[in-house]
Amino acid sequence: MEIKTLEQLQAVDERTLHFTPWGLGRMHAEDSAEFQQQVIARLELADEVAESTRNKFEQLRAGFSHGVLCYELFTLVEDAARLAFEQALRDRFVAHYQDRAIDVRDRRGRKHQIAMTSYPAFYEQFRAVQGAKIRMGAAGDWERFNGMLGGLLRWARREGLIRGQRNRSLEPVQGELRNMVAHGSYHLNSPVDAARTLSDLAELINHLWGQPTPGGRLYPAPLERDIVAIGWSESGHTILAGPAEHLASAGDEEPLTYLLVRAVVDDPALMEFDARAAATVFPSEYLWGPGIRTEAVDWLDANRPEPDRCDYLDQVVLVRAMGGRVDLPMHPRVAAGISPQEQRGTWYAVRVDRALDAFGHVRGLVAAQPGHVPEGECRQCPAETLATGDIATVMAAAQKAGADTAALTVPDVRTPLASSFRRPAK
Repeated sequence: MEIKTLEQLQAVDERTLHFTPWGLGRMHAEDSAEFQQQVIARLELADEVAESTRNKFEQLRAGFSHGVLCYELFTLVEDAARLAFEQALRDRFVAHYQDRAIDVRDRRGRKHQIAMTSYPAFYEQFRAVQGAKIRMGAAGDWERFNGMLGGLLRWARREGLIRGQRNRSLEPVQGELRNMVAHGSYHLNSPVDAARTLSDLAELINHLWGQPTPGGRLYPAPLERDIVAIGWSESGHTILAGPAEHLASAGDEEPLTYLLVRAVVDDPALMEFDARAAATVFPSEYLWGPGIRTEAVDWLDANRPEPDRCDYLDQVVLVRAMGGRVDLPMHPRVAAGISPQEQRGTWYAVRVDRALDAFGHVRGLVAAQPGHVPEGECRQCPAETLATGDIATVMAAAQKAGADTAALTVPDVRTPLASSFRRPAK
């Protein structure tokens, strides 16, 4: 090992300077030090988070901040963050069962109770009785539990502490990455990698303690839905969307047909809005139209619809299959409002984060593709089938899952970009 002077230890690591707010380039040392600290300064934990988890996270942030002096610290921080996932889950497990006993079933089916004092003490007793399952969730079902990261993730999901169907697909990866760190070989990661892992860790920790992250990647807070106007020309060559409040002062270069919807303004699929199908990335709601701009302005003045917020993780949508064809998903209220003729066929109630994930899942079921399971959590895609059957069966399942099933009748209208999608059979 080369023994360095204090001055050498305090010198900036040239490799860090290549990472800038605009991508790869080169920064001055002082600017790089400030920038790397700003990257993680926004990662704050909720007040409710356990002290030991908070202290570990602050330790990781301190290490990241010094990466400008030693590039290898970014790798050490990211690896330690992979291990901290499990610590956070352990601390939340302890907090959940604080001062009460945990029901445990051993490999022979015999029941035991273990008092919670600390996680190491619990785990030692769990192994001593050859524990295999514990009670989880509101129903108190017996579920497999091994005391390790995989078991803790399953427990947190059953208790509703973490959620999201896409996150469920990613959770096994967390275990694999953790094992790679624990048993892997030499590797070198960038500050971008370390910052992303720290951000994901902060989201997980905060969600475990009941705080979703505004703008989060994994466990986002509910999104703001505004009143949006979507307009298009008769030819379909022009299509635009924006806040409906600007309609009164807008000057169309050519006559446009408008719809008014409640939606996330920057939804990437907003131009493909369909009043009946759940075709946008985030949940959207039909309000008025189609009609010309002056009629839209009059309706807005008379009705003054308000923005709201939507939580899109684990939303429930309904998908119909009939004659070998799968229709686009519908929100339960819309499906409840269509005609009895349109309600024929086999329906699926599916829990997803993106409505079109349900479309792909049901197509896989209808085509009998390997890995797509007809009940429960799918192993092939981020979807969970709640029920299959007629419209009444799936509507009851959707209502039980917390979805609003009050019938909402909307016209069969859509933008020109959405017109190429297949429509439900009449």
